[in-house]
Amino acid sequence: MAPDEPLILEVAIPSPVYRSFDYRAPPGQTDARSAAGMRVLVPFGRRQLVGVILATRRHTSVPGNKIKSALGVLDSEPILDAELMELLSWAARYYQHPIGEVIAAALPVLLRKAGKRGGMDRRVWKLTDAGRARSADDLGRAARQARVLTQLAAHREGLPRSALSVPLAVLRALQQKGWVSCTEASVAASPRTSTNRSAASLDLSDAQQQAVEAVSNGFGSFQAFLLEGVTGSGKTEVYLRLIEPLLAQQRQVLVLVPEIGLTPQLINRFRKRFAAEIALLHSGLNDSQRLQAWEAAARGRAELILGTRSAIFTPLLRPGLIIVDEEHDASLKQQEGFRYSARDLAVWRAQRLGVPVLLGSATPSLESLYNVRQGRYRHLQLPERAGQALVPRLRLLDLRRQPMRDLLSEPLVAAMQRHLKHGGQVLLFLNRRGFSPVLLCHACGWVAGCKRCDARMTLHQRHAELRCHHCGSQRPVDRFCPACGSSELVGIGEGTERIEQALLERFPAYPVLRIDRDTTRRKGELEAALAEARSGQARILLGTQMLAKGHHFPAVTLVAVLDADQGLFSVDFRASERLAQLIIQVAGRAGRADKPGEVLIQTHHPEHPLLQLLVERGYPAFAEAALEERQEALLPPYASMALLRAEAPRADYPRDFLLAARRLAEPLVQTSLQLWGPVAAPMERRAGRYRAQLMFQATDRMALQQLLRKLVPLLESEKQSRRVRWSIDVDPVDLT
Repeated sequence: MAPDEPLILEVAIPSPVYRSFDYRAPPGQTDARSAAGMRVLVPFGRRQLVGVILATRRHTSVPGNKIKSALGVLDSEPILDAELMELLSWAARYYQHPIGEVIAAALPVLLRKAGKRGGMDRRVWKLTDAGRARSADDLGRAARQARVLTQLAAHREGLPRSALSVPLAVLRALQQKGWVSCTEASVAASPRTSTNRSAASLDLSDAQQQAVEAVSNGFGSFQAFLLEGVTGSGKTEVYLRLIEPLLAQQRQVLVLVPEIGLTPQLINRFRKRFAAEIALLHSGLNDSQRLQAWEAAARGRAELILGTRSAIFTPLLRPGLIIVDEEHDASLKQQEGFRYSARDLAVWRAQRLGVPVLLGSATPSLESLYNVRQGRYRHLQLPERAGQALVPRLRLLDLRRQPMRDLLSEPLVAAMQRHLKHGGQVLLFLNRRGFSPVLLCHACGWVAGCKRCDARMTLHQRHAELRCHHCGSQRPVDRFCPACGSSELVGIGEGTERIEQALLERFPAYPVLRIDRDTTRRKGELEAALAEARSGQARILLGTQMLAKGHHFPAVTLVAVLDADQGLFSVDFRASERLAQLIIQVAGRAGRADKPGEVLIQTHHPEHPLLQLLVERGYPAFAEAALEERQEALLPPYASMALLRAEAPRADYPRDFLLAARRLAEPLVQTSLQLWGPVAAPMERRAGRYRAQLMFQATDRMALQQLLRKLVPLLESEKQSRRVRWSIDVDPVDLT
C-alpha cells in the first residue's frame, strides 16, 4: 500500500479462529494513537466485537475491497504492556489456542466490553487540604459523602471512582465544597510500606532462614526455587519474610493460590503483617471489583497481588517476586477453553521479568521434582514442623472383615472417642459429597443414571434430589422404580451427607460441621465454616478436599481418611500421584504445636505398595519411586504429551474427525513422536455430548510443538471439523 493510505491494524478477535485479522484504522488515527495493547471496536460478521491491537503497519495482504475499517480505538494508551503481550502471544503458541481468546481470558470482563465501564478510569479523586481538615461527622446525614472522606483519608495517592463505589454526583458535591479534587492518576511509586513487627515476632528455624537467604540473594534476577516443606513447617512465614524487603523497595509481589478457599487465610496473614494495599483477584469477585483490583496492580498502587490461576495475567508495574503456593495442585491448570498452567506460566513470566519465582508445597508435583533433578529449579527444604510440633504418625486400618457402619469402623470410632474425650478435634476426610453415589432398586437392580452423561446420579437426601456431579443436572428422587414400579429404592454407598447423619447419631454430644461444595455454595459460607472450624466450636469436622488444602486447624489431633481406595485403581497414570498428595495434605491437618497428631487411613488394600510407601517412608520416597516408574514408561515428565479432544451430539462425529486428524498428522510424525487412538473418553457422553480423544506423546517437546503448529491449520480446513467442537490440551493433567 502507498504511504498515504490508511494505517492497518492487526487485531486479535475473541473467536475460535486461529489467526488475527486486519482492519483499516479509523479516520484520523495514527501510529501514536493506535499501538499494540490497545483495545479497538471492530465489525466481525454481524456483530461488533472488542479486539486488541497486536501490531500496526502500512500494508496488508487483504484486498482493498474486502478490508473493513475499525469503528474506534477505545484506549488512549495500551492497557496491555509489551511484557504482557509477549506472555500472551507465547501462551497462545505453546498451548495451541486462538490468540484472541487468550487475550480475552487475560482481561477483566468489563475491559472486554465497549461500554462506559469498559475503559480504564485513569482519573483519581483526592482530598484537598480543606478536605483533610474535615471529618466525616461534619457531613451529618450525608452518609455516602462521609464514607468517601473516610476512604480518601486512608489513601493519600487517591482512588478511582470504581474503588469508591458511589455515584458521580456524590463526588461532584464534595468537589463543589472544595474538599476533593480530580486529577490524572500517577504511576509513581507508592509510599513506603510499613511492617507490623508485632505480627512478625516468630523466630525462624535454621531451614527457614536458609530458604529466605537463598531467595533473597536472587532478588533482581531470575531463578526458580522449589520450597518443599512438610505441613506446618512454616512456608507462609518464609513467604512473609521475603515479601517484607520487596515492599520496602516499592516492588510488587504476585502470589498465586489454587483455590478461592485459601485466599481469606492468606489475606488475613498479609494484612496483619503489612500496611500495604492488597489486590484480590478470584472468581468470587464481581466485575467491578475485579477491574478495580486489576487497575490497582497495573498502576503500581497495589503492592501485593493475591489471586487464583487467572491472576498470572495481572499487569505488574514494578515486579519483584512471584510465589505459587501449593504448586502441585491440579486447580492451577485451566481445564476448559484456554487450557493453560498458571504454575508454568509463572515460571516463564518470572524469567522474562528478571525476578525470582518460588514454588511452594508439602507434596511437590513430579514435574517440579524432575526440574530439580535437571538443575532448572533450586531445591529448598523445610523437613521439620515449626516450633516443637511433631509430624503426625500415619497408620493403616485394614477394613477387611472389620465391623463397620457408614464407613466408620470400630477402631476408628474408638480413636475418635479417645481424642474427643481429651479435648481434641477430629477431622474426617471423604472426597465424595452427597448422601449416596448410587440409587438402586432392590427388586430389579435398576440404577438411577444421568440422562445426559454416562454416569450415575448421586442421591442428595436432604433436598430429596438426584444430582449429576458431572453436568449439574438434577431431578426429584424417584418414588417408584421406573423399570418395575417397586418402591424398594435404596441408596448404595456413602457420601459426606450420609456420614454427617451417622456422626450425629453416633456422637450426639459433639457438634459436627460438614464442609463441602453443597454446604458452602452461598457467598461467605465457606469463610464462616472455616472460622467455626478453627475456633474449635465444632468438635468433629467432615469434608471433601476443600478441607485438605493449606488450612490450619490448631485443635485437630486426629485425622481419618475414610476411604483411601478411591484413587488406587484408575485409568489415569497421574491418579497415584494425586492420591498420595491428597493423603499427605489431609494428614497434615493433624497436630500442631504441643498437640501430637494421629492419622488413620482406612483401606481394603493395606498391602498396596503406594500406601505402604507413604506410611513407612513418606512422600519423598513415594515421589522418588513414582519418578522411576514414569521414566521406565516414558511418561511425563520424561515425555511431553498433548490431547486432541473432540465432542459432538453424535458418537460418530468425534471419532470420524479424530480419524481424519490422525491421517493428517501421520506424515508429520518424527521418530520421537507417537500417536495413540483415537479412543472414546473414559466418560464418553457428558452433558449430552459424545467425547473422544487422540493422544500425542513425544520425548522431544520441540518436536511435539512443531507438529501441533503444522497440524492446527490443517484441522481448521478439515471438513469434519465443522461437525465437532475440538480443542488441544498441551501438558494435560486430567485424561478423563
